[in-house]
Parts: sequence; structure tokens; C-alpha cells
Amino acid sequence: MTAKTRVVMPVHLFGQSAEMDPILDLCRTRNVAVVEDAAQSIGATYKGRPIGSLGDTACFSFYPTKNLGGAGDGGMITTSNADLEAKLRIMRVHGAQPKYYHKFVGFNSRLDAVQAAILKVKLEHLPKWAKARQERAATYDAALGSIDGIRVPKRTVEGDHVYNQYTIRVQRGSRDELQNHLKEQQIGTEVYYPYPLHILPAFAGLGYKEGDFPVSERAAKEALSLPISPELTPDQQQFVIETIRDWAKRH
Repeated sequence: MTAKTRVVMPVHLFGQSAEMDPILDLCRTRNVAVVEDAAQSIGATYKGRPIGSLGDTACFSFYPTKNLGGAGDGGMITTSNADLEAKLRIMRVHGAQPKYYHKFVGFNSRLDAVQAAILKVKLEHLPKWAKARQERAATYDAALGSIDGIRVPKRTVEGDHVYNQYTIRVQRGSRDELQNHLKEQQIGTEVYYPYPLHILPAFAGLGYKEGDFPVSERAAKEALSLPISPELTPDQQQFVIETIRDWAKRH
């Protein structure tokens, strides 16, 4: 952080809250805003508080693969700041208030009625789905945690983890080999964020190179997200586990 820093955006990654108290304390002392990236973590908590209520504002995603997903693109902003709320409501309709009278340039960011109707119905089921994800995560933890070279995700903060993703790290053999082995058995997986930001062409102007952030680079080469849907049956999950065990025995 420098004198130019205006905003810090902690990411509640894969369904678990970031460690918020130190971030909030630091930002308050420097008069820096906190915008929570809550796209993957609706329903998660931090020390008894729901994520999305901790910073100055928070951004949620309703992309279909999220824990609360619509039938298309959509999202939500939360804030407890009344002035900011009023400005955001105007910004989402092209900066107009009243209609056709534009106080500033905004965006066309309304959530369409079809998506809102779908999300309203699904919202009632969100706690049940979160519990199902937690149960499947616990099953993975118990089954995979003892496999040499497989690192299961850890709960690193006090609060509810809602497991938008269940992401292991493959630290023996090749992550890509394991992914291909699972694919051969028709098990879908995903590698989220295979390239650290500092090596992408879009950020070349920052002057970083491969090797500057070795922890991020290693994580990008090891991470693999397994099926964690509430609809995942016990038999299906056991098949995933046995397929990983079979691969691990040979590596």
C-alpha cells in the first residue's frame, strides 16, 4: 500500500472468507475503502458475520456456476453506506434520476426480471445447498487427506466455508496428468487461474517476470478443483475418490 492506494479488494476465494479483521483495521487507519470480492462465497461467514457485510461494499456474482446461480449473467452489490447505496442505484440506470435526467455517466447494469425471478426461488434453497457442499467437502477431506502428495483445502479462518469449489493441490507427480486421468474416466475437473497475473501479457507493463512470485506460480501449477455440486451422489463422489487413489498409487 502506498499514498496512492484508494481501495483494497480482498477475495473470498472458492467459498471461504478472507482474513478480514487485519485488512479492515489497516484500511481504516489509512482511510482506504474495502470492496469485498464475494463472487464465489455467498452464504459464507467470518467470525459470525456474513461476508458482504464487512467492507464498505461487496460484489456478488449470479453466474450459473455459482452457489446461487441464475440462468445467465447477473450480480449484486451490497453496502451499509446510505450515500453509496443511493449513488449505486443511480449509476446502474445510466446515471439518471429522475428518468432521462442524467446527473453523471453511469451504466446499464439492471438485473433483468427473469433472472430475478429465478434467483428468488433458488435463494430459499441456498442454506440447504451450502450444507450439502460442506458434507461433500468433509467426505473428500477424510478420504483424500491421507494421500501422499495430495493437499486438501484448509479452513484458515473462523467461519462457514461454502465450497463454491473444492480445490486440491497436487504436489507429487503432475497435476495435468491427474486431470487427464480423471477426464479419461469422464470426471469433470477445472483448473482455475492457471496463469498468475504477473506473467500475463495484459500486465506486462508492471515489469514483473516469471520467478518473481514463486508461491503464486507453484499454486497455479498444482491446483485442481474437483466436483462438489450438491447434486453429486455418494456413489459418484466415491468414484472420484477411488480414481484419485488409483492415480496416486502409481505416482
